[in-house]
Amino acid sequence: MIEFEELPLLRDPLIIAAFEGWNDAGETATSTLAHLVQMWDAQPLAALDPEEYYDFQVNRPRISGEAGDREITWPTTKLFLARDTPLDRDVILVQGIEPSMRWIAFTQEIIDLAADADATMLITLGGLLADVPHTRPIPVTVSSDDPDIRDRYDLEPSRYEGPTGIVGVVSDAAHRNGIPTISLWAAVPHYAGGSPSPKATLALLTRLETLFDTLIGHADLPDLARAWEHGVDELAASDEEVADYVHSLEEQQDTTELPEASGDAIAKEFERYLRRRDED
Repeated sequence: MIEFEELPLLRDPLIIAAFEGWNDAGETATSTLAHLVQMWDAQPLAALDPEEYYDFQVNRPRISGEAGDREITWPTTKLFLARDTPLDRDVILVQGIEPSMRWIAFTQEIIDLAADADATMLITLGGLLADVPHTRPIPVTVSSDDPDIRDRYDLEPSRYEGPTGIVGVVSDAAHRNGIPTISLWAAVPHYAGGSPSPKATLALLTRLETLFDTLIGHADLPDLARAWEHGVDELAASDEEVADYVHSLEEQQDTTELPEASGDAIAKEFERYLRRRDED
């Protein structure tokens, strides 16, 4: 790991990680992480040596700048430290690209950092393509393998079996090293997953707020989400088969996934509305 700064003494540190690639449909997870970096004014802390983990023919370096002042930016995983957060704790934000090779060593670097920082929790963010309609709220699945965390936050254990990405490997390693983990995944409509989905990013961000009972500024995300939904509306309207398919997904979700709201759910949503109104 390439250190930018000395690791200071941290307050009950939490790690939030997101990676480009297989785990990031609609750029949902990495956009959420980038939003947190911006909103919390997170400062660079360290970076992983890119030559150890990336195939530069897959993730090519980028060159930019004007004549006489050109610079190459190498693909890597960067770490930021946010100290002014509404969580009353410090947060290390891991913003990276899924490695091309040496996943075990890559993961160990993340776990070593967590141990050095005395991190008390690791949260991973992900986005997956799913059979969900763009016109309905984006489903976000939250799970944990730690029984105490599940009890504290009223979560379910993950029941997924199959191929996994680097977020699954990092989460598993953290759990095996005694670091409690939480995993959040937003379901992005597969017929609209080829471009960034600010609606899914907003859903992940809102679920983080609910999880920690706090508010995180949304900036222009609500406007971008509405514009994205309008754009997909136009796409669906231009193709009768797509429109029929979206309608069938709407009916299915309305029937099976939207039960009547409980009094507690309504009360919590109203409380969130009042808090955000006061913030605005």
